[in-house]
Amino acid sequence: MAADEPLVLGIETSCDETGVGIVRGTTLLADAVASSVDTHARFGGVVPEIASRAHLEAMVPTIERALKEAGVSARDLDGIAVTSGPGLAGALLVGVSAAKAYAYALGKPLYGVNHLASHICVDQLEHGPLPEPTMALLVSGGHSSLLLAPDITADVRPLGATIDDAAGEAFDKIARVLDLGFPGGPVIDRLAREGDPKAIAFPRGLTGPRDAPYDFSFSGLKTSVARWIEAKRAAGEEVPVRDVAASFQEAVVDVLTRKAVRACKDEGVDHLMIGGGVAANSRLRALAQERCERAGIRLRVPRPKLCTDNGAMVAALGAEMVARNRLPSDLELSADSSLPVTEPHVPGAAHAHAHSRAHDHDHVHEISKDNLYS
Repeated sequence: MAADEPLVLGIETSCDETGVGIVRGTTLLADAVASSVDTHARFGGVVPEIASRAHLEAMVPTIERALKEAGVSARDLDGIAVTSGPGLAGALLVGVSAAKAYAYALGKPLYGVNHLASHICVDQLEHGPLPEPTMALLVSGGHSSLLLAPDITADVRPLGATIDDAAGEAFDKIARVLDLGFPGGPVIDRLAREGDPKAIAFPRGLTGPRDAPYDFSFSGLKTSVARWIEAKRAAGEEVPVRDVAASFQEAVVDVLTRKAVRACKDEGVDHLMIGGGVAANSRLRALAQERCERAGIRLRVPRPKLCTDNGAMVAALGAEMVARNRLPSDLELSADSSLPVTEPHVPGAAHAHAHSRAHDHDHVHEISKDNLYS
């Protein structure tokens, strides 16, 4: 860790975790998280209004805790990064507002960054600089995506995505049907270790020869598992919960890893990075390792704590923005709940206007301050 590497604080509030991380270059100094998951558990899912209020209460104490853990002062920072999208609009607004306030008060550059790109960049904190291009499989409650990133700060290309339920969402729904509580991923993973993954032949979505090669669909699987459970209960039979968990989990990770390895081969990329909350799943990690080794692909997966939403991943991408001299955002930065992954960060209005004039000159299209920050 060099003293001249950028020291960046990152704020993540896209869902129910208030995450604040501090990194110097690619070295993690602090990773403070305040979670409201227990509050949401009794509702069986995340309640946006509750999440936003929890972020408001946790923001300042979590930032102070991160600074203390890192042993730095806020005035030592070289920049402040924040998730500006995608995510829950109200939750994002809390983080963006806090980041703008700190950036203004401290006179530090502000970087509004993309949540999905941050999930990729966090791997630098564990395994060093990302190869270019990077192939990434991101799997969480809100998204299942295959992304090719030639430059994590400026060029991220979507190859495939979920067309209905994301993998993590399917885990939560099946856990609810089995009365296992929320969140569903960890408990299904735990029970599946004691079950038979071949006990029940659940379907694999979008794996036919004419299907989209890199897109994912878990809605049909979810429905199939739910109907299987309902049929057992209707017949007065005991539901083999561990076998259901193992067979369902195997159906999900089979499709995820199969398509990810195919994408690497098709694109000529010899490594695969897996991130997002579901990347903490033990069977996904094991099967991905097995298939990657067989295909001669190097697998990079951060430790489980860095896979779930956290401020460290935002700080990691922010530090990379500083290191590569990317233009910062300005104080007109706003939250964008549907920010596309093709925009790793939101540059300032001056840059947007220059970009607009260049495109207008070429008669392509116009990008204005109004549509960038609406």
